[in-house]
Amino acid sequence: MSERRPTPASKNSGNGRNGRSTRRSVWRRALPPEQDTAELPEPGSAAAPIGEPPSVVEAALYRDGVRMSTPATLAETYRELREQPAGMAWIGLARPTSDELLSLAAEFDLHPLAVEDAMEAHQRPKLERYGETLFVVLRAARYLDAPEEVDFAELHVFVGPDFVITVRHGAAPDLSAVRHRMEGSPDLLGLGPEAVLYAILDAVVDGYAPVVEGVQNDIDEIETEVFRGDPEVSRRIYELSRETVEFQRATRPLVGMLHSLIAGFAKYDTDEELQRYLRDVADHVTHISERVDGFRQALTEILTVNATLVTQQQNAEMRALAEAGFEQNEEIKKISSWAAILFAPTLVGTIYGMNFQEMPELHWVLGYPFAIVLMAIVCTSLYFIFKRKDWL
Repeated sequence: MSERRPTPASKNSGNGRNGRSTRRSVWRRALPPEQDTAELPEPGSAAAPIGEPPSVVEAALYRDGVRMSTPATLAETYRELREQPAGMAWIGLARPTSDELLSLAAEFDLHPLAVEDAMEAHQRPKLERYGETLFVVLRAARYLDAPEEVDFAELHVFVGPDFVITVRHGAAPDLSAVRHRMEGSPDLLGLGPEAVLYAILDAVVDGYAPVVEGVQNDIDEIETEVFRGDPEVSRRIYELSRETVEFQRATRPLVGMLHSLIAGFAKYDTDEELQRYLRDVADHVTHISERVDGFRQALTEILTVNATLVTQQQNAEMRALAEAGFEQNEEIKKISSWAAILFAPTLVGTIYGMNFQEMPELHWVLGYPFAIVLMAIVCTSLYFIFKRKDWL
């Protein structure tokens, strides 16, 4: 957790806000020459790009848990925070530009590596400390009912002695609701930036609950489709497995992150009430992480069962085809046998039906009976031969 906010007297000393120019020069040395923050345009000013939506969702100054003002620009926020030594700034950004982040970095002495992560997004959940500033990366999630899928978003939080900066890359979570909740509890908000960090963590974790229920419902539906033999169920299993893996990557690191915060309670003199709240969030995260692990195991088992059922179905189809082929082969043998039997008298009749003058037995009195007997013998012999071979 971040250190307790310094007293007004300490802020007016050489290391306070008025003495931040030394730290700001360190930041400027880490930047390329053309990105000196002194020349960066202020969002909403005449030098800012025209036609682009503002990235600053809301900025407010608080003192003792009560909102004192709502600056319209970052420059006004900086100025009013300097005029309120015991105040706290809470700045909410949504997909900010690099100029805005560089301006914040120069004002609040944010570490270049943390700012670079906030610019690029696509970071894993993590908690890092840079001096007096905590940098927290969270993966929020929400369940979309219509397409039955999970939508993930990224949230970066900078927590300093007298400021909180949130950078959203996505629709979730609804930080306006978090701000409204905290403003309705001035005693909690009066605990400072640490309390805001707790509220954000709590909102992200609470947002996982509908996702868990939605994924559980999808798994129940998939189980029904598997045993019903739906041909599209395999694709749905793979898609849900991919979402579950991503959900697991979002929740599992939170367990270690919150335990790290809890371990620092004594070192940073965290308020006892806030400690209870953070332990409650840690319990919820652990429970959700265990359920997500169970989802992945369940999907693996469902995939195995589905593969077994598909194999059984394919075997049944192959067996049916084999049986049909066998029956067809038996019919072909019968037809071939009768064709051979009927071909014998045809052969004899064809030979004796030729119109040649000089043929043996042509004028024989017993020629006709002999031909008939010959046909009968041949046909009978073939019949018994095919019968013994089970062709008939």
